[in-house]
Amino acid sequence: MKQIRIGIFGFGKTGKVVAHEFLNESLFTLAWVVRKSNQDHHKYASRLLGHEFDAGEIFSIEDIHNGFFLERPVDALVDFSGSTGIYLYKKAAEAGIPIVAAISKYEQEEINLIKTFSKYTAVLHSPNITLGINVLMVAAQILQKIAPHADIEIVEEHFKGKKETSGTAVRIANVLGLNVEQHLNSIRVGGIVGRHEIIFGMPNQTIRLLHESISRAAFGQGAIFAVKYLLGQPPGLYTMETIIAEMFRENIPVY
Repeated sequence: MKQIRIGIFGFGKTGKVVAHEFLNESLFTLAWVVRKSNQDHHKYASRLLGHEFDAGEIFSIEDIHNGFFLERPVDALVDFSGSTGIYLYKKAAEAGIPIVAAISKYEQEEINLIKTFSKYTAVLHSPNITLGINVLMVAAQILQKIAPHADIEIVEEHFKGKKETSGTAVRIANVLGLNVEQHLNSIRVGGIVGRHEIIFGMPNQTIRLLHESISRAAFGQGAIFAVKYLLGQPPGLYTMETIIAEMFRENIPVY
C-alpha cells in the first residue's frame, strides 16, 4: 500500500509528539515540518526525535512561497502551530490538499478563512482533536437529552502553570448550553496534562463522564484518525465531534 505523505505545521511540545506518532505509523511518511523559527533548518524531524532514518525535513515559515506545496506535495496537512499558521497554507487548500487544523482558538477572521478553504478541500477543525474528548462531548449531549432536568457541572484539571481556562471545557459548556462562569470549575495542580469531567446530578443517582489525557500522544492519535477520515472526503468543513456523532448513529445496538 502506498504511504500517505504528511506535512506538519508546528514543532513545539505538541507538534513534536504529533510528528513522532506519524513517524511510528507505517501507513504514513512524514514529508516535511514547518516551524516558526530557523532552528534546525533543513535537519530532519525524525533524527531529532531519535529515529535512525531521514524524514520530515524542517523548514521555517520564511520558506513558504506560492510553489512550496507543488514542489513538496503531500496527501494531507496537519496544523499544530498557532492561530496565524492558517495564513501560510492557502495554496495548499486551493490545490485540494485535505487539512487538519488542530488549533484550540481562532479569531473570527481565521474562522472565516477556514470556511473559505473548505470550498476547495476537506478541512477538519476541532479545538481538541483527541478521540476521547469528542466521544465525551457527544455522549454528554445524548445524556442531557435523556435527562434534561439533571444538574450539570464541568470540572477541568490541568498542570499548575496553565493560566487560562481550558478551551475544551468552554467548548463543552457551550455545546451543553451552560453558563461558563456558573458551571465550569478549574483546578491547577502538579503536572496534569488534561482532565475533563462532566457530572450529571439527579435526585437518586450521579453520572460522571470523564476523559483524561495521559500524554500529548493522544493529540497525535487524534490527528491520525482525522487524516484517515478526511482522505477521499469531498470539500467541506468537518469536526471530530460530527464524525463521532455519525459513528454513534451507525453503531447504536439493536435489541
